[in-house]
Amino acid sequence: MRRVLLKLSGEFLAGPSGMGVAPDATRALAREIAAALTSGTQLALVVGGGNFWRGAQHGGDMDPATADYVGMLGTVMNAMALQDALEKQGVDTRVQTAITMQEIAEPYIRRRALRHLEKGRVVIFGGGTGNPFFTTDTTAALRALEMDADLVLMAKNGVDGVYDADPRAHADARRFASLAYMDVLQLGLKVMDATAISLCMGRALPIVVFDIFTAGNLAALLAGHHVGTRIATDARTRYADAPEDDAGAGNATAR
Repeated sequence: MRRVLLKLSGEFLAGPSGMGVAPDATRALAREIAAALTSGTQLALVVGGGNFWRGAQHGGDMDPATADYVGMLGTVMNAMALQDALEKQGVDTRVQTAITMQEIAEPYIRRRALRHLEKGRVVIFGGGTGNPFFTTDTTAALRALEMDADLVLMAKNGVDGVYDADPRAHADARRFASLAYMDVLQLGLKVMDATAISLCMGRALPIVVFDIFTAGNLAALLAGHHVGTRIATDARTRYADAPEDDAGAGNATAR
């Protein structure tokens, strides 16, 4: 794998509380990323800000665009915290932001980001797209395409792929080994938002959904092994427990 973009939830940095930045959780995440980089794959990151702010939940009567900008600032705080944790693991890291904050991070410049990646640095993209009304899922898809990434990795915590129902609420939920883009949209599966899926589908950019806190999963993916659920142009919708020749899409039900 030459170049990969990893999408992280802000909650990963928060630990059990789900809010703020917990040093132990952030260190654990940084260690997992640092251990995986031995493969030589170039890695870019997009991190969310839900551990600080969710516009729909916390914004109340605030103007929606303003609420989204507050959320973008949360992603920059997470990017800085993750940069510090990665550099303590010996990983050379740069933060670039879509909203200019020259005292604390580089502005997002595509060619500069590519050069950092070519030099073996991890690049963390903060500030979302710099525009309201777009999620960090869409940021991940957009930056992956701009960086000419081979793969988008959607990291989850405790969920090892995409299921046809919430596995925490439904004991009979079944995991998909692979999915077609259109089935993700038509079945209403909560992988990433529809804009992000459409961007990846339009450019045939594969997506893998996996559990980042299962030790070795990220390293295995960067080494080219199959982990979690793969979504791609050449993928058939198939359950993980189904035979290889059984597409299974006709029986998939989103609940």
